[in-house]
Amino acid sequence: MKYNTSLEPLIIPEYGRCVQQLIQHAKTLEDDEYRQAFVEKVVRLMTQMNPQTKVIDDYLHRIWSHVFKIAEYDLKVTPPMPVPTSAEEAKVKPSQVPYPQIKMRYRHYGKNVHTMIKKAVAMEDPEKKIRFTEVIAAYMKMAFKTWNREVVSDDIIKNDLETLSKNQLTFELGKTNIDSLLLPNKSRIKSPKHHKGHSKNYKKNKNYKRKKY
Repeated sequence: MKYNTSLEPLIIPEYGRCVQQLIQHAKTLEDDEYRQAFVEKVVRLMTQMNPQTKVIDDYLHRIWSHVFKIAEYDLKVTPPMPVPTSAEEAKVKPSQVPYPQIKMRYRHYGKNVHTMIKKAVAMEDPEKKIRFTEVIAAYMKMAFKTWNREVVSDDIIKNDLETLSKNQLTFELGKTNIDSLLLPNKSRIKSPKHHKGHSKNYKKNKNYKRKKY
Protein backbone atom coordinates (compact mmCIF):
# COMPACT_ATOMS: atom_id res chain seq x y z
CA MET A 1 0.00 0.00 0.00
CA LYS A 2 1.34 3.43 -1.00
CA TYR A 3 0.77 6.46 1.16
CA ASN A 4 0.19 9.87 -0.38
CA THR A 5 3.32 11.12 1.37
CA SER A 6 5.38 8.71 -0.73
CA LEU A 7 3.85 9.86 -4.01
CA GLU A 8 4.91 12.87 -6.02
CA PRO A 9 3.31 16.09 -4.78
CA LEU A 10 0.21 17.47 -6.48
CA ILE A 11 0.92 20.55 -8.54
CA ILE A 12 -2.67 21.84 -8.31
CA PRO A 13 -4.44 19.88 -5.56
CA GLU A 14 -7.97 21.03 -6.45
CA TYR A 15 -8.03 18.71 -9.49
CA GLY A 16 -6.81 15.66 -7.61
CA ARG A 17 -4.25 12.99 -8.43
CA CYS A 18 -6.27 11.30 -11.19
CA VAL A 19 -6.24 14.42 -13.39
CA GLN A 20 -2.52 14.87 -12.80
CA GLN A 21 -1.89 11.25 -13.80
CA LEU A 22 -4.01 11.66 -16.95
CA ILE A 23 -2.02 14.72 -18.00
CA GLN A 24 1.24 12.94 -17.29
CA HIS A 25 -0.03 10.03 -19.41
CA ALA A 26 -0.88 12.44 -22.24
CA LYS A 27 2.81 13.42 -22.38
CA THR A 28 3.68 9.83 -23.34
CA LEU A 29 1.24 9.63 -26.27
CA GLU A 30 3.02 9.73 -29.63
CA ASP A 31 0.13 10.42 -32.00
CA ASP A 32 -0.49 14.19 -32.17
CA GLU A 33 -4.20 14.01 -33.04
CA TYR A 34 -4.92 11.40 -30.37
CA ARG A 35 -2.97 13.42 -27.78
CA GLN A 36 -4.89 16.58 -28.68
CA ALA A 37 -8.26 14.81 -28.37
CA PHE A 38 -7.17 13.13 -25.14
CA VAL A 39 -6.19 16.43 -23.49
CA GLU A 40 -9.42 18.12 -24.63
CA LYS A 41 -11.38 15.37 -22.86
CA VAL A 42 -9.28 15.93 -19.74
CA VAL A 43 -10.17 19.63 -19.94
CA ARG A 44 -13.88 18.74 -20.05
CA LEU A 45 -13.38 16.50 -17.03
CA MET A 46 -11.66 19.33 -15.15
CA THR A 47 -14.61 21.60 -15.97
CA GLN A 48 -17.11 19.05 -14.66
CA MET A 49 -15.11 18.63 -11.47
CA ASN A 50 -15.22 22.38 -10.83
CA PRO A 51 -18.48 23.71 -12.31
CA GLN A 52 -18.14 26.92 -10.29
CA THR A 53 -15.29 27.97 -12.59
CA LYS A 54 -17.87 28.66 -15.33
CA VAL A 55 -18.93 31.74 -13.40
CA ILE A 56 -15.44 33.19 -13.87
CA ASP A 57 -14.72 35.09 -17.06
CA ASP A 58 -12.45 33.16 -19.46
CA TYR A 59 -12.67 30.03 -17.34
CA LEU A 60 -11.40 27.91 -20.26
CA HIS A 61 -8.30 30.07 -20.42
CA ARG A 62 -7.72 29.36 -16.74
CA ILE A 63 -8.20 25.59 -17.10
CA TRP A 64 -5.88 25.33 -20.11
CA SER A 65 -3.28 27.31 -18.18
CA HIS A 66 -3.60 24.80 -15.34
CA VAL A 67 -3.18 21.91 -17.79
CA PHE A 68 0.20 23.20 -18.95
CA LYS A 69 1.22 23.96 -15.38
CA ILE A 70 0.37 20.41 -14.26
CA ALA A 71 2.29 19.06 -17.28
CA GLU A 72 5.26 21.23 -16.18
CA TYR A 73 5.05 22.95 -19.57
CA ASP A 74 6.13 19.79 -21.39
CA LEU A 75 3.00 19.03 -23.39
CA LYS A 76 2.66 19.24 -27.17
CA VAL A 77 -0.95 20.26 -27.73
CA THR A 78 -2.61 23.32 -29.25
CA PRO A 79 -4.88 25.25 -26.87
CA PRO A 80 -7.94 27.04 -28.35
CA MET A 81 -6.66 30.38 -27.01
CA PRO A 82 -3.22 31.82 -26.29
CA VAL A 83 -2.00 30.60 -22.90
CA PRO A 84 1.48 30.33 -21.36
CA THR A 85 3.00 27.13 -22.78
CA SER A 86 6.41 27.56 -21.17
CA ALA A 87 7.71 28.36 -17.69
CA GLU A 88 9.24 31.59 -19.00
CA GLU A 89 5.90 32.81 -20.39
CA ALA A 90 4.14 31.93 -17.13
CA LYS A 91 6.57 34.07 -15.13
CA VAL A 92 5.97 37.16 -17.27
CA LYS A 93 3.86 39.65 -15.34
CA PRO A 94 1.14 41.57 -17.18
CA SER A 95 1.75 45.23 -17.84
CA GLN A 96 0.51 47.53 -15.14
CA VAL A 97 -2.76 49.26 -15.89
CA PRO A 98 -2.34 52.99 -15.23
CA TYR A 99 -4.82 54.44 -12.77
CA PRO A 100 -6.75 57.29 -14.37
CA GLN A 101 -5.71 60.58 -12.85
CA ILE A 102 -8.66 62.93 -13.06
CA LYS A 103 -8.44 66.38 -11.60
CA MET A 104 -11.84 67.55 -10.49
CA ARG A 105 -13.22 69.93 -7.93
CA TYR A 106 -15.37 68.69 -5.04
CA ARG A 107 -14.42 65.04 -5.45
CA HIS A 108 -17.06 63.92 -2.96
CA TYR A 109 -19.74 64.47 -5.62
CA GLY A 110 -18.07 61.98 -7.95
CA LYS A 111 -17.35 61.91 -11.66
CA ASN A 112 -20.99 61.33 -12.60
CA VAL A 113 -21.96 64.80 -11.43
CA HIS A 114 -19.31 66.41 -13.64
CA THR A 115 -20.54 64.35 -16.60
CA MET A 116 -24.17 65.34 -15.99
CA ILE A 117 -23.24 69.01 -15.65
CA LYS A 118 -21.52 68.97 -19.05
CA LYS A 119 -24.57 67.33 -20.59
CA ALA A 120 -26.94 69.85 -18.98
CA VAL A 121 -24.87 72.82 -20.19
CA ALA A 122 -25.08 71.53 -23.77
CA MET A 123 -28.88 71.20 -23.68
CA GLU A 124 -30.82 73.59 -25.91
CA ASP A 125 -34.34 72.98 -24.61
CA PRO A 126 -34.72 75.37 -21.63
CA GLU A 127 -37.45 73.32 -19.94
CA LYS A 128 -35.45 70.09 -20.11
CA LYS A 129 -32.39 71.99 -18.94
CA ILE A 130 -34.20 73.23 -15.82
CA ARG A 131 -35.56 69.78 -14.98
CA PHE A 132 -32.20 68.12 -15.54
CA THR A 133 -30.51 70.74 -13.36
CA GLU A 134 -32.94 69.88 -10.57
CA VAL A 135 -32.05 66.20 -10.97
CA ILE A 136 -28.34 67.06 -10.68
CA ALA A 137 -28.97 69.12 -7.54
CA ALA A 138 -30.89 66.25 -5.92
CA TYR A 139 -28.12 63.81 -6.84
CA MET A 140 -25.45 66.16 -5.45
CA LYS A 141 -27.26 66.39 -2.13
CA MET A 142 -27.57 62.60 -1.96
CA ALA A 143 -23.84 62.20 -2.73
CA PHE A 144 -22.94 64.80 -0.13
CA LYS A 145 -24.94 62.96 2.55
CA THR A 146 -23.24 59.69 1.59
CA TRP A 147 -19.72 60.91 2.29
CA ASN A 148 -20.36 63.57 4.94
CA ARG A 149 -22.02 63.23 8.29
CA GLU A 150 -22.95 66.85 8.75
CA VAL A 151 -26.22 68.26 7.45
CA VAL A 152 -25.91 70.09 4.15
CA SER A 153 -28.05 73.08 3.29
CA ASP A 154 -29.61 73.75 -0.08
CA ASP A 155 -27.56 76.94 -0.37
CA ILE A 156 -24.32 74.93 -0.33
CA ILE A 157 -25.57 72.61 -3.10
CA LYS A 158 -26.71 75.60 -5.16
CA ASN A 159 -23.35 77.37 -4.78
CA ASP A 160 -21.37 74.21 -5.58
CA LEU A 161 -23.49 73.58 -8.69
CA GLU A 162 -22.88 77.11 -9.93
CA THR A 163 -19.14 76.77 -9.27
CA LEU A 164 -18.85 73.42 -11.07
CA SER A 165 -20.85 74.66 -14.06
CA LYS A 166 -19.02 78.01 -14.13
CA ASN A 167 -22.31 79.82 -13.48
CA GLN A 168 -23.99 78.20 -16.49
CA LEU A 169 -26.45 76.22 -14.36
CA THR A 170 -28.53 77.39 -11.44
CA PHE A 171 -31.94 76.97 -9.87
CA GLU A 172 -34.15 79.07 -7.65
CA LEU A 173 -34.64 78.17 -4.02
CA GLY A 174 -38.26 78.99 -3.40
CA LYS A 175 -40.76 77.48 -1.05
CA THR A 176 -39.65 73.96 -1.92
CA ASN A 177 -36.34 72.31 -1.06
CA ILE A 178 -33.99 70.11 -3.07
CA ASP A 179 -35.27 66.92 -1.48
CA SER A 180 -38.73 67.54 -2.93
CA LEU A 181 -37.61 68.46 -6.44
CA LEU A 182 -38.10 64.96 -7.73
CA LEU A 183 -41.41 64.32 -5.98
CA PRO A 184 -44.47 64.04 -8.25
CA ASN A 185 -46.79 67.00 -8.56
CA LYS A 186 -49.68 66.67 -6.10
CA SER A 187 -52.07 68.14 -8.64
CA ARG A 188 -51.43 65.16 -10.91
CA ILE A 189 -52.28 62.64 -8.21
CA LYS A 190 -55.98 61.88 -8.41
CA SER A 191 -57.90 60.27 -5.63
CA PRO A 192 -59.30 56.85 -6.49
CA LYS A 193 -62.85 56.85 -7.78
CA HIS A 194 -65.46 54.85 -5.96
CA HIS A 195 -67.43 52.27 -7.80
CA LYS A 196 -70.67 53.60 -9.26
CA GLY A 197 -72.78 51.13 -7.37
CA HIS A 198 -70.97 51.56 -4.09
CA SER A 199 -73.12 54.41 -2.73
CA LYS A 200 -76.37 52.75 -3.85
CA ASN A 201 -75.45 49.45 -2.26
CA TYR A 202 -74.48 51.26 0.89
CA LYS A 203 -77.87 53.01 1.04
CA LYS A 204 -79.67 49.73 0.56
CA ASN A 205 -77.65 47.99 3.23
CA LYS A 206 -77.33 50.86 5.72
CA ASN A 207 -79.76 49.14 8.09
CA TYR A 208 -77.80 45.91 7.93
CA LYS A 209 -76.74 44.67 11.35
CA ARG A 210 -73.87 42.32 11.95
CA LYS A 211 -75.00 38.93 13.20
CA LYS A 212 -73.83 37.72 16.56
CA TYR A 213 -72.45 34.22 16.76
